[in-house]
Amino acid sequence: MDIKANLDRIKSSFENPNCLLIAVSKTKPESDIQAAYEAGIRDFGENKVQELTDKAPKLPQDIRWHMIGHLQRNKVKYIAPFVHLIHGVDSLRLLKQINKEGKKIDRVIPCLLQIHIAEEDSKFGLDEKELKEILLGEELKSMNFIAIKGLMGMATFTEDNERIRREFISLRKLRDAYASSSLPPNTELKELSMGMSADYKIAIEEGSSMVRIGSAIFGERNYG
Repeated sequence: MDIKANLDRIKSSFENPNCLLIAVSKTKPESDIQAAYEAGIRDFGENKVQELTDKAPKLPQDIRWHMIGHLQRNKVKYIAPFVHLIHGVDSLRLLKQINKEGKKIDRVIPCLLQIHIAEEDSKFGLDEKELKEILLGEELKSMNFIAIKGLMGMATFTEDNERIRREFISLRKLRDAYASSSLPPNTELKELSMGMSADYKIAIEEGSSMVRIGSAIFGERNYG
């Protein structure tokens, strides 16, 4: 597996060179992450807290770690001191917990709100009503230890590219609609985290500012 060659190929295909490439390193060894690091990548995504906290101390300290998986409230404290961005905030209760852990260590923790855009029930995320309640509600205003940077979404796992495009467009339009609202000082809807190995090109075309790519860089994962 030539990780550097894969990265060069992927980056050369980006329609928007300013879109951030997050290398999804879940289940992959530190040696693979180091290879991607040496090829210039500084942003890595993990979806399990245990794996993230095991890897982080063994690798270069200027790596920016992204928590991209479903995050349980009782696990927030383990990543609060160092996580660069939490992508999957899918409830007000989780947001409150992140703020609580940030307060304990006097650190503002950057977050994205995860929106359910797929036509699959298995995906996590807020619906538009829940998003509105968070963004325009009173509780968010008092959360001084979180910084909402934008929205995240996962498209349906399908070969129907037009369906995927519709879902990405819906997320962009949702972001744009609320970005023009009167939002609290701790909230800016600048980022759109959407697109993975199979659909990142469509995501970039539809305005993604960060894509989460794993298997196209590191090869298929071994869950055995």
